[in-house]
Amino acid sequence: MEVLKEDAILEFPKDTLRVIRNTYELDKPGVIDKAIDILELWLKKQDHFVKKDFSREYLERCIIRSKGSVERSKERLDKMCTARTMMPEFFTNENPKDFKLQFLHDVFLPKLTKDYYRVYILKNFSQEFTSEFFTECYKRMICFVEYLFEHDYCYGVFVVLDLREANIMEFLKKFDVVQLGQFMNIMLKTYSLRVKGIHLVSTSKLITTVVSLLKQVVSEKIASRIGVHKDFNTIYEHVEKDILPEEYGGKELPMTELHNKWLDMLSSKDFMEHIKNMNEAKTNEALRRTDEFNEQYLGMPGTFRSLSVD
Repeated sequence: MEVLKEDAILEFPKDTLRVIRNTYELDKPGVIDKAIDILELWLKKQDHFVKKDFSREYLERCIIRSKGSVERSKERLDKMCTARTMMPEFFTNENPKDFKLQFLHDVFLPKLTKDYYRVYILKNFSQEFTSEFFTECYKRMICFVEYLFEHDYCYGVFVVLDLREANIMEFLKKFDVVQLGQFMNIMLKTYSLRVKGIHLVSTSKLITTVVSLLKQVVSEKIASRIGVHKDFNTIYEHVEKDILPEEYGGKELPMTELHNKWLDMLSSKDFMEHIKNMNEAKTNEALRRTDEFNEQYLGMPGTFRSLSVD
């Protein structure tokens, strides 16, 4: 691609494409196109891939997420397709507006940080929780990420979880750490989502238990990037205040408005067709040349055998 397309929600500094490509030595004329050509040729030779026709823009973003490595991009694409085959319960064609998540607002902010990261904010004010609540959270998050991988261009994400109004005791009663491990495996290892930090905002003493559970299912590297805050004053040390929603002291639209804009986008006819198409990107394991991949990269669903992620 020569320029980043305008998006209905996401915004980019004018130099985003050049700066990020330059980081991975992909800014010289023809270099990124050659990398995509190699990836397209490799895809055609993968007999076990059900879907092979990914757009060149999608493949470029895959290369960027893989820090410019074509070989790592091959691995990531294989993992994504395999995950849809092995753990289909996380990948849905359901309309995100149908999820019963009325006490949870989450958004990716329109503006990037100064160092080209996308900020995700989740505000949970639930007092009661069910196991279905967490499952639907994970499903909707995958819809978000699919949108980002089709439209966004950044180094990674910075995560803020505002749990000040949530009932943490009830949260912990229904929380399934095994399911969280599977989801984080998909996010970090399968989608190769690069996480600059995960910051929880809460005054509850039980938040240390939430952090402990989270650290069980991520690598030491990611665990070292988890922070806890009592309010947003210390969040400003990590994220520019201006790009935050209005209620957090920023100049962006309020969370509710942003959340509704995202829901409208994720439930639009075009995007629902895109999700349906991407969910067909599975593998036919009978045609795979080796059976080592599943054991090495994903393990069996429900175990922690390969939940060490980077």
